[in-house]
Amino acid sequence: MNISVPRRVTAVAALAALALAGLTGTSATASPAAAAAAPDIPLANVKQHLTDLQSIATANGGNRAHGRTGYKASIDFVKAKLDAAGYTTTLQTFTSSGATGYNLIADWPGGDPNQVLMAGSHLDSVTSGPGINDNGSGSAAVLETALAVARSGYQPSKHLRFGWWGAEELGLIGSKYYVNNLPTAERAKVKGYLNFDMIGSPNPGYFVYDDDPTIEKTFKDYFAGLGIATEIETEGDGRSDHAPFKNVGIPVGGLFTGADYVKTAAQAQKWGGTSGQSFDRCYHSSCDTTANINDTALDRNSDAIAHAIWTLSSGTTTPPTGTVFENTADVSIPDNGAAVTSTVNVTGVTGNAPSNLAVGVDIVHTYRGDLVVDLVAPDGSVYSLSNRSGGSADNIVQTFTVNASSEVANGAWKLRVQDKASIDTGYISGFKLTFP
Repeated sequence: MNISVPRRVTAVAALAALALAGLTGTSATASPAAAAAAPDIPLANVKQHLTDLQSIATANGGNRAHGRTGYKASIDFVKAKLDAAGYTTTLQTFTSSGATGYNLIADWPGGDPNQVLMAGSHLDSVTSGPGINDNGSGSAAVLETALAVARSGYQPSKHLRFGWWGAEELGLIGSKYYVNNLPTAERAKVKGYLNFDMIGSPNPGYFVYDDDPTIEKTFKDYFAGLGIATEIETEGDGRSDHAPFKNVGIPVGGLFTGADYVKTAAQAQKWGGTSGQSFDRCYHSSCDTTANINDTALDRNSDAIAHAIWTLSSGTTTPPTGTVFENTADVSIPDNGAAVTSTVNVTGVTGNAPSNLAVGVDIVHTYRGDLVVDLVAPDGSVYSLSNRSGGSADNIVQTFTVNASSEVANGAWKLRVQDKASIDTGYISGFKLTFP
């Protein structure tokens, strides 16, 4: 973060109205349904990214600032993780203060290219320290959320894009460059930008940007579900990387845990911590190291990021059409046992199945990370939908898109589910196929 003046944030969370500004809406491939549940983001993974960023700073003069070797090493570190996970990455260069700067853009394959949901954070630090809270915290959480998308094989209706910005500390240089160089037609495709700048402050608050109502409500509702009160973000409002997006009319939102502004007694009573002390006493200082992170705040905000990504990317503005074949009979899933199936018999459809067959899955289970879920075509061909992804989150309520164009449409299609671990249990609640 490139400021040292007061800042405000307000909290928030799940879907507002299922069709506001193109950010939310009904599914294009199945009947309107709840957004797919986001996976739990492992705190240990996020902290490992911070440890790696600290090591990079330590090996490069103690910082990761624009124009310094530590920043380029940070970009290379993040890019390698995303490349290995299957993202299409682009390294964008610009010049500021006589030095080459870098933005990293990562696109997840699939989704409607005309409806892009983007999340980002600045990756640079100031020259005086390693910048682990500001803004390793946001960068690491966005990175781990992107990796969770890949691990889960998530196929949202919208196209997902992630960004890591350079030279934010010099005045939002990298994000301004990115937005200013987006053609007008491409800007129109970006339906929302989520910004995360300092989300692990050691004396944390829980602040939410109050820009776009749908994004704001998504975050507020999430924290309300945890019993955590939030406030509107005011400490330097608009002075992070969401500002260039907002200035060209793109809906924005984000989270923040506080910088050098002082926590009040009322805030300490609400959130814990120490009143009369800065949210981050190491803001823009050499002590902004891995010791300068509140694990609880980092964990909560990382999960909130994933929740927003999953919630806001799941729907499109196109209403459902087509013929639906559905089985709503419950099928128990044995704990750490044999696979079970739910069958849908498709009749009266000419030719092959479509390349965008919508597979609606409704599984009630107390640990979705135990489950292997496949679609089995009438000829026995298997299409993997979920392979023990999602961690400790409950249930799989999601519409998957399958290219089944090589399959004859008519016949018995099966949803096959197997619990591969012990203790947690559940059942198939529903299974449906939607043919356009």
